[in-house]
Amino acid sequence: MTMLSNETVRKLHEMRLGAMAEAFSAQLEDAQFQAVSFEDRFAMLVDAEWSARKSNRLTRLIRNAGYADPAACVENIEYHPERRLDREQILRLASCTYLQEAHNVIILGATGAGKTYLACALGMAASRSFYSVRCKNRHPSPICTQF
Repeated sequence: MTMLSNETVRKLHEMRLGAMAEAFSAQLEDAQFQAVSFEDRFAMLVDAEWSARKSNRLTRLIRNAGYADPAACVENIEYHPERRLDREQILRLASCTYLQEAHNVIILGATGAGKTYLACALGMAASRSFYSVRCKNRHPSPICTQF
């Protein structure tokens, strides 16, 4: 790496563009990138930074939500007949259009029916759509709300 490249990497880190700095360093070390046009290399650097920031934001949203079950996801919901869950309704809720329309979701069911898991799965779907979610434990079951 040349002195100019080292300075560029330092400046990228100083501007808090760490993913871009790492991708730039990787491009400098890989001879295959020499044949790639400037525009394409620059687009790859921007994509690396953008992806890292989106990933970090999603991680922060999930951590701050306080899910009772952070591994819950809509894709793993079990649609047993006794649960009487409507798959189409769940998929519509997972699209988060109810949030855009400022509607609420109320989950009712017997103890052990999976209300907490369902609430966490819908909250996780909202987090993956970059909505801020906060799960609060209230008696008798947790409630997920969007801020």
